[in-house]
Amino acid sequence: MPRERRASGKKAERTGRTRATSVAVSDTAGEPSHGSGRSKPPAGLYIVATPIGNLDDITLRALATLKSVDAVACEDTRVTAKLFARHGIRAPLLAYHEHNAERMRPLLIERVRGGEAVALVSDAGTPLVSDPGFKLVRAAIGEGLAVTTLPGASAALAGLVLSGLPSDRFFFAGFLPAKDAARRHALTELASVPATLVFFESAPRLAAALADMASALGDRPAAVARELTKLYEEVRRGSLGELAAHYAEKGAPRGEVVVVVARPHPQAAAPSDEALDGALKEALAAMSLKDASAAVSAATGLPRRAVYARALALAGRAK
Repeated sequence: MPRERRASGKKAERTGRTRATSVAVSDTAGEPSHGSGRSKPPAGLYIVATPIGNLDDITLRALATLKSVDAVACEDTRVTAKLFARHGIRAPLLAYHEHNAERMRPLLIERVRGGEAVALVSDAGTPLVSDPGFKLVRAAIGEGLAVTTLPGASAALAGLVLSGLPSDRFFFAGFLPAKDAARRHALTELASVPATLVFFESAPRLAAALADMASALGDRPAAVARELTKLYEEVRRGSLGELAAHYAEKGAPRGEVVVVVARPHPQAAAPSDEALDGALKEALAAMSLKDASAAVSAATGLPRRAVYARALALAGRAK
């Protein structure tokens, strides 16, 4: 029997409405049993990070767990099957994605409740980051079932550390809305966040998204990272305006894309009246008066009310 370690030797304690659960974590690589050459882990839900590109970027603990659980829930069985073939993993695969999540979630919960060890993986990276896994975790927690994580690769963190931008405080914003107006509105809400911003973006929308970022956030330093950990990994650094112009000219790049944007500069000099009017006119040409005012306020550091009043005056003069 493998030697096991628990975070607490006591049973899960309940105090008021607070409830804690734990799973035993094996210290060993696993001894023969369970048919796969590995010791079966205790019942529970195991959140397992998988590679974001290079299939060797997976931890020893993740490999041992995936080889020994009763089943693995994944977004696309074809994608996960390639990883399993590379590492000789033969655990049964169950599709769990946004289109079947409502039907599959109770079935997965029932398997864990029945004593099975079930792993959750995404197509790439850490589950729950821009995928439907959080609802499964929330349901398992709500049922008082054991949940643990096996940390590993993350495209968001990989892009951040390669960007060269401050990483002491960052905000992960995921994917921006696909439609132009909704994307600009979302960016205005993020403009004043005092942290480095990290986005996922699709390659076909990259140039337009960068242009909207430059307009809504100001022409901040930024980085575009793509094909991370793969043969053609590339990180392009520059201002948002420069990056937008580059991808507008060169076209959509290949691969998965992470965009990292510097935080707003807290000591930026207030713009002249002429510069303020110019920024407002440019923003008003692409956004509503409210969104344009918010974007320019965030980019310049000027009070939103003052910027809104100036925008009203400009809009009235244009009529």
